[in-house]
Amino acid sequence: MFLRFADPHYLWLFLLLPLLYLWYIKRHALGAPAARFPHIGSLKAVYRPSAVRARHISFALRLLVLAALIVVSARPQSGAAQEELLTEGIDIILALDLSSSMLAEDIEPNRVEASKQVAADFIKQRKNDRIGLVVFAARGYTQCPLTLDYGVLLNFLEEIRVGVIDDGTAIGMGVAAGVSRLRDSEAKSKVMILLTDGRNNRGEIDPITAAQMAEALGIRIYAIGAGAKGVARYPVQDPLLGKRYAQIRVDIDEDTLEKVADLTGGRYFRATDRQSLEETYAEIDRLEKTEIEVKEYTRYGELFGYPLVLAAVLLLSEIGLANTRFRKIP
Repeated sequence: MFLRFADPHYLWLFLLLPLLYLWYIKRHALGAPAARFPHIGSLKAVYRPSAVRARHISFALRLLVLAALIVVSARPQSGAAQEELLTEGIDIILALDLSSSMLAEDIEPNRVEASKQVAADFIKQRKNDRIGLVVFAARGYTQCPLTLDYGVLLNFLEEIRVGVIDDGTAIGMGVAAGVSRLRDSEAKSKVMILLTDGRNNRGEIDPITAAQMAEALGIRIYAIGAGAKGVARYPVQDPLLGKRYAQIRVDIDEDTLEKVADLTGGRYFRATDRQSLEETYAEIDRLEKTEIEVKEYTRYGELFGYPLVLAAVLLLSEIGLANTRFRKIP
């Protein structure tokens, strides 16, 4: 907050105050015409120097009233700077693989849970962007449409589980489901983040065809291959021995994922552990920043009422003193 005067040229009137003061001093220095008394002994008895000096208070009050009125004329104002944010949000679809291989534990605690947690952190860091969620295994479907309600979206993300869809990896169907959600978007930037740990083996639409659909609609795809290189520990439910672990071969179709990303103007990332997965989402977050235009303006409030009230109080005080304590006898 800061102060300003809307009509500062009135402040030049303050130069009159010292002139009025000099006029007053000169007037009282010359004195009033003397009166002749045959004997002044009685006058000395009532003469009080402090009372004479106090009579100057009336002139001082008049000067203060004039000063306050000059301030009122200059219109003091208080200003508060405010900002208006004009944003062009991005529409983002998260496409997450829910095939059974996503239970592998090479990314702690496992691929699907790690992907959910890192995606949740990504969502919490975004502002003014509509985000939706698509999941796929043997087929793809929308878990949550594009929304600005991140609380609802996070709840839908938390609810997804491996096994709710027939097993398989239909990457093309997952991309197609995301394209369907972004098809009618009017956002300046449309993005899909595709995460999978395998290769396309189900569905009526192959990944390249789905990517061509995305390209035609101006959708940029960032593809993530999730999984360590070589083999990964995978939990197996044995009806006799209970839960045990087996080693499965990591088989990510990186060539196809790279083509999908390149075709749409995106990028392909390989996440082999939790840290690299977090770094991948952080990199995408940096690449897809929402443009924010800041419009600054100042709101002013009038303050002339305060010196106006002060001037009124001082004026009434001067009038009261002039008609009581400092009243002149004709």
